[in-house]
Amino acid sequence: MPTTRSSGLPSLALTEPLPLTLHPTAVYLSLLAPGSRRTIKQSLNAIASLLSDGQCDAMTLDWSALRYQHTAAVQGALMAKHSPTTVTKMMTALRRVLKEAVRLDLMDPRDYAKAIDLPKIKTTQNLRGRALDVDEIAALLEACAEDPTPAGARDAALIAILRVGLRRAEAVKLELRDFNASTGALEVRSGKGGKNRRVYLPDGAMELVQEWLALRGDEPGALLCPVFKWGQIHMRPMTPQAVLLILRKRAREAGVASFSPHDFRRTFCSELLDAGVDVVTVASLAGHSSPSVVAKYDRRGEETKRTAVQHLPIPRKKKR
Repeated sequence: MPTTRSSGLPSLALTEPLPLTLHPTAVYLSLLAPGSRRTIKQSLNAIASLLSDGQCDAMTLDWSALRYQHTAAVQGALMAKHSPTTVTKMMTALRRVLKEAVRLDLMDPRDYAKAIDLPKIKTTQNLRGRALDVDEIAALLEACAEDPTPAGARDAALIAILRVGLRRAEAVKLELRDFNASTGALEVRSGKGGKNRRVYLPDGAMELVQEWLALRGDEPGALLCPVFKWGQIHMRPMTPQAVLLILRKRAREAGVASFSPHDFRRTFCSELLDAGVDVVTVASLAGHSSPSVVAKYDRRGEETKRTAVQHLPIPRKKKR
C-alpha cells in the first residue's frame, strides 16, 4: 500500500526497486548518446524531487503513477524557475520517460495521453550566442601560433575542426583514422542522435591539422590529445570541458570577446548560408536532422535580404 505525504496525497515513491531492464528511466537513458545522459538524468532528478518533496530521484520515483495533475504542476513549477527553452527540454525528458513506461506495460496508454496533453510552452525568438568574424578567428589562431609548445599546434587544429561545424563532443571523439589527409574529410561517428556524417576541411584547416599530427605522430587513437604543461602529449581523448577551457584561454590571449564552442557552429552555418549554399546541404554538414533547425543560425542582415529580392522579376506592361 502506498505511503502518504504530509499533504495527504499518495506517495509517488516506488514501493520496491525495479530491475533496470524494466525501469523507464534506465531504459530511456540507455537509448541516449553517452554525452546526453548526464544532463537528462539531472533534469529527471529535479522533476522527481519536485514531485516527491525531495524524497525521490529519477530512479526511485514511480513514473507510471503520474497523471495529468502531476505533469501540469511540474510544467508550471518549472516555468516559474527556468527559461522556456530549459523547460521544454526538461518536459521532453519527462514525456520520454512516460513513453517508456507505456512500452514496458507499466502505464496505461490512456493515462499517458492525458498526462502529456499539456499547453504548449511559448519560447522567445531571441537568438543566443553569436557568430565570430574572420578577424576574431585569425586572432585566435595567431594566439595559438605564438605558443611554441605542442598545445599551440593542437589548439589551432581544434579551432580548425570546430570551424567546420563540429560539436565539441564530436571533435573530442575523432580518432586518427577519421582524418583523410588527401581529401580533408573527417568522419564524424555517432554524432548527436547516434548519426554518422562526413565533413570536409578547407585547405588552410587541413594544414593546421597536419602540423599538429607532425607532433602527435601516427599512433592510432584520439586525433586531439591532452598536452601536459611541459609539452608531453598524452595519447588519450580530450573531454568536452577541456575544449571549453582551451577556447576561453585562447580568447583571453587574443583579446576576443566571450564566445562559446557552439558559436563556431553558428558561424559555420551562417557563413555557408551567406555564401549561397542551400539549406539542405548546410543541415547535412552540420549534422542536423531537419533543415528547419539551420534557419535559426541564419544571421544575415537586412541588406542581404534586400539584395536577394532584387533577383525576382516583376513583369510590367508597357504604357501605350
